[in-house]
Formats: sequence, C-alpha cells, structure tokens
Amino acid sequence: MIWNNYKSIIQPIDLSKITSQNIQLSILREDLIHSEISGNKYRKLKYNFLEAEKLGFNKIITFGGAFSNHIAATAAAGKEYGFETIGIIRGEELANKIEENATLRFAKNCGMQLYFISREEYRKKEENSFIESLNNKFPNSYVVPEGGTNSLAIRGCKEILHENCTEYDFIATAIGTSGTIAGLMESAKPHQQILGFPSLKGDFIQNDIENLTKKRNFTIFNEYHFGGYGKVSEELINFVNYFKQTNQIQLDPIYTGKMVFGIFELIKNHYFSEYSKILMVHTGGLQGIEGMNQQLKKKNKITIE
Repeated sequence: MIWNNYKSIIQPIDLSKITSQNIQLSILREDLIHSEISGNKYRKLKYNFLEAEKLGFNKIITFGGAFSNHIAATAAAGKEYGFETIGIIRGEELANKIEENATLRFAKNCGMQLYFISREEYRKKEENSFIESLNNKFPNSYVVPEGGTNSLAIRGCKEILHENCTEYDFIATAIGTSGTIAGLMESAKPHQQILGFPSLKGDFIQNDIENLTKKRNFTIFNEYHFGGYGKVSEELINFVNYFKQTNQIQLDPIYTGKMVFGIFELIKNHYFSEYSKILMVHTGGLQGIEGMNQQLKKKNKITIE
C-alpha cells in the first residue's frame, strides 16, 4: 500500500487591492494532492491506514455528520486501498436521505457501509463501551476517530510543510479537530508562528491543541467562525466567490474560506508588520460545496459559484 509524501505547490495571492503594505501572501495547495482523498484528510488517513494494514485489519470504522469531509475521504481511501469502510453517521433521520445528500451518496458509492445513529448515541462515540459494541458488530475493524485526529494523524500532518515553506513567517490554517494545526506546530521552524482559525464556536480549541502537542507556537483567532460549524453568511459566500474570481482558487465555506477571510481582515487591520510573509494552508474540503449550495438554495440565499 503506497501513500505518497506529496509536496504541495505554493501559489502567490495578489494583495494590491486590499493593502499598500509590502506583505507577501501565498496559499499551499493541499487541495490538489488527491482528487478524492483531499488535503489534510490525506495526511490524517495516511498513517492510520498503514497502521491498520500492519496490524492485520481489513475494515475501518469512523464517524461523521451529513457533510463530513472525513467520511467522504475515508470512503475514497477504503476503495483505493482495499479496505472495507463503515461510517457511523450522526442523525437517524438521514438513513432515508442518502441519495439526496452528495457526501453520503459519494461514500456509499465508494463502498462505505453507512450506520446511522441518534445524536444522543453519537455523543458516546469516544466511550470504551460504545467502541466495544462497534467492534462486536463489525469485527476485525480499526477505529479512526471523528475528523481523523490522533497521534498518527498528527504525524501525517507534519508532512504538510516542506522546504519551500521555510521562508514564511506565519503559517495559517483552519481548525476542526485540531490535528492539522498540531502537525503544523510540530514541523514549523523556530521563526514561524502558526495562526489558527476555528470553524467551530467555543473556547475549547486552545485546550484541544495543548492536549495534542507540547509546542506553543500558535495564536488562535476565534472571531471568524461565522456562527459555528456549518454556519455561513452572505458576506462569507460573497468573499469565497470573490476569491475564486480574482485568484482562480476554489475555497470551501466551512474551513478554508473562513480562514482566508480572517487573514484578509487581519491584513486590512494592519495586524502584520511590513515585509511579513504569510502562507495559508488550503486543507481541501471542496466536496462539501454541493451540499452547502443545496441548503442555501432552499433558503433562497446566494450560492457558491
């Protein structure tokens, strides 16, 4: 089973319309490393799949919601590398809506077995008794946590930065389950500061990160989540569309779109000093756009182009 150690390309971003400061902004195109196991999900799954193979497992169990990038990527990885995959999906009501949900339909078409549970039961996903019940139901299975974050995922995310990234002073990333930012913190050079933009609402992110790494080379910006996970606004959608029109780069509205919006706001507000060099990590997640647009259309809202 061969998983590549991709070195993502770096693309410059034109800042001439938003600042007169001499600031260099670029984006690391992790979204391009694989067409279906995209961005940070490739990094997180790499060593988990290798470990599962090493231990002799032939099934992967993992967890996620209706539009989970992790569910889609795990299903695609299972298809590519010959593993059965079982997705434990939050929300029993989704069982009859697979075909109208782009993420779940994709996962099913990749061969993933979808197992729907209530939100109350889903909250038990990290309890030993619940994991044991899953192992009894699906024997010979390797369990990957929600979002893919564990020590093996962090090991994979340490491979995001490469030698062409060392010139940058700041590395910016979106935050979900904190595995990506922990990996970046572990691999960053001493002069680099990691900037994190949570897509979830809450003050727990700092503790999550500190539980994953002993490094403290990070700053969190909690004001760009747009209401929390899965929440967007017309302002954010307009920005994602503007960024695509001006840079020919598609952003997702759940993670990277919020991070890039935050970076632009910080630049406008003169957070960065003259001659700063900033690298934004594009963590993929573009598969979720179809589902988001479906929701926006139902509300007669502007959609992602």
